[in-house]
Amino acid sequence: MSMKSSIFALAATALIAGAAPSLAQGIQIGPDGVRIVQPGENTRDRDAPQRGTGREIGERDAVSIARSEGMREIDTVSRRSNSYRVVGADRRGDDLQVDIDRRTGAVISVR
Repeated sequence: MSMKSSIFALAATALIAGAAPSLAQGIQIGPDGVRIVQPGENTRDRDAPQRGTGREIGERDAVSIARSEGMREIDTVSRRSNSYRVVGADRRGDDLQVDIDRRTGAVISVR
Protein backbone atom coordinates (compact mmCIF):
# COMPACT_ATOMS: atom_id res chain seq x y z
CA MET A 1 0.00 0.00 0.00
CA SER A 2 1.41 3.37 -0.98
CA MET A 3 1.82 6.31 1.36
CA LYS A 4 -0.90 8.25 -0.48
CA SER A 5 -3.47 5.48 -0.17
CA SER A 6 -2.60 5.00 3.53
CA ILE A 7 -3.21 8.68 4.22
CA PHE A 8 -6.46 8.57 2.23
CA ALA A 9 -7.65 5.48 4.16
CA LEU A 10 -6.81 7.14 7.48
CA ALA A 11 -8.64 10.35 6.51
CA ALA A 12 -11.70 8.40 5.34
CA THR A 13 -11.77 6.43 8.60
CA ALA A 14 -11.57 9.64 10.64
CA LEU A 15 -14.43 11.19 8.67
CA ILE A 16 -16.66 8.15 9.12
CA ALA A 17 -15.87 7.87 12.84
CA GLY A 18 -16.64 11.57 13.32
CA ALA A 19 -19.97 11.29 11.50
CA ALA A 20 -21.21 8.20 13.38
CA PRO A 21 -22.61 10.01 16.45
CA SER A 22 -24.61 12.41 14.30
CA LEU A 23 -26.22 9.50 12.45
CA ALA A 24 -27.66 8.21 15.71
CA GLN A 25 -29.59 11.42 16.38
CA GLY A 26 -33.07 12.13 15.12
CA ILE A 27 -35.31 15.13 14.75
CA GLN A 28 -38.76 15.85 16.07
CA ILE A 29 -41.10 18.31 14.42
CA GLY A 30 -43.79 19.52 16.78
CA PRO A 31 -45.74 22.55 17.93
CA ASP A 32 -42.55 24.05 19.43
CA GLY A 33 -40.61 23.72 16.16
CA VAL A 34 -37.80 21.37 15.16
CA ARG A 35 -35.50 19.88 17.77
CA ILE A 36 -32.73 17.27 17.92
CA VAL A 37 -33.67 14.02 19.67
CA GLN A 38 -30.83 12.14 21.36
CA PRO A 39 -30.65 8.32 21.17
CA GLY A 40 -32.74 6.67 23.87
CA GLU A 41 -34.72 9.81 24.64
CA ASN A 42 -38.42 9.04 25.05
CA THR A 43 -40.14 12.02 23.45
CA ARG A 44 -43.68 10.64 23.59
CA ASP A 45 -43.80 10.63 27.41
CA ARG A 46 -42.22 14.07 27.65
CA ASP A 47 -44.59 15.71 25.18
CA ALA A 48 -47.78 13.85 26.08
CA PRO A 49 -50.39 15.88 27.92
CA GLN A 50 -50.77 14.91 31.56
CA ARG A 51 -54.03 13.97 33.28
CA GLY A 52 -55.92 16.88 34.73
CA THR A 53 -54.46 19.55 32.42
CA GLY A 54 -57.62 19.67 30.28
CA ARG A 55 -55.46 19.21 27.18
CA GLU A 56 -55.90 16.22 24.88
CA ILE A 57 -53.85 14.81 22.08
CA GLY A 58 -55.02 15.48 18.53
CA GLU A 59 -55.48 13.17 15.55
CA ARG A 60 -51.99 13.98 14.27
CA ASP A 61 -50.52 12.96 17.63
CA ALA A 62 -52.54 9.73 17.53
CA VAL A 63 -51.20 8.95 14.05
CA SER A 64 -47.64 9.62 15.24
CA ILE A 65 -48.10 7.30 18.23
CA ALA A 66 -49.60 4.59 15.97
CA ARG A 67 -46.59 4.90 13.66
CA SER A 68 -44.29 4.40 16.66
CA GLU A 69 -46.15 1.13 17.29
CA GLY A 70 -45.30 -0.14 13.79
CA MET A 71 -48.10 1.23 11.62
CA ARG A 72 -46.89 2.34 8.18
CA GLU A 73 -50.13 2.96 6.24
CA ILE A 74 -53.02 4.83 7.85
CA ASP A 75 -56.56 3.98 6.68
CA THR A 76 -58.75 5.72 9.25
CA VAL A 77 -58.54 7.66 12.49
CA SER A 78 -61.74 7.66 14.55
CA ARG A 79 -62.41 9.56 17.74
CA ARG A 80 -64.09 7.57 20.52
CA SER A 81 -65.35 8.85 23.86
CA ASN A 82 -61.98 8.50 25.61
CA SER A 83 -59.67 7.31 22.86
CA TYR A 84 -58.60 7.39 19.26
CA ARG A 85 -58.66 4.27 17.11
CA VAL A 86 -56.12 4.29 14.28
CA VAL A 87 -56.61 1.57 11.66
CA GLY A 88 -54.07 0.75 8.99
CA ALA A 89 -51.32 -1.70 8.05
CA ASP A 90 -47.79 -2.51 9.15
CA ARG A 91 -44.75 -2.70 6.86
CA ARG A 92 -45.70 -6.20 5.70
CA GLY A 93 -49.23 -5.11 4.79
CA ASP A 94 -50.88 -6.88 7.73
CA ASP A 95 -53.91 -5.12 9.26
CA LEU A 96 -53.16 -3.19 12.44
CA GLN A 97 -55.39 -1.34 14.90
CA VAL A 98 -54.02 0.91 17.65
CA ASP A 99 -56.22 2.36 20.42
CA ILE A 100 -54.77 5.44 22.16
CA ASP A 101 -56.00 7.28 25.27
CA ARG A 102 -57.01 10.83 24.25
CA ARG A 103 -55.95 12.44 27.52
CA THR A 104 -52.54 10.83 28.10
CA GLY A 105 -51.45 9.54 24.71
CA ALA A 106 -50.92 6.09 26.26
CA VAL A 107 -51.34 3.08 23.99
CA ILE A 108 -54.36 1.09 25.19
CA SER A 109 -54.09 -1.80 22.75
CA VAL A 110 -52.42 -2.92 19.53
CA ARG A 111 -54.20 -5.57 17.42
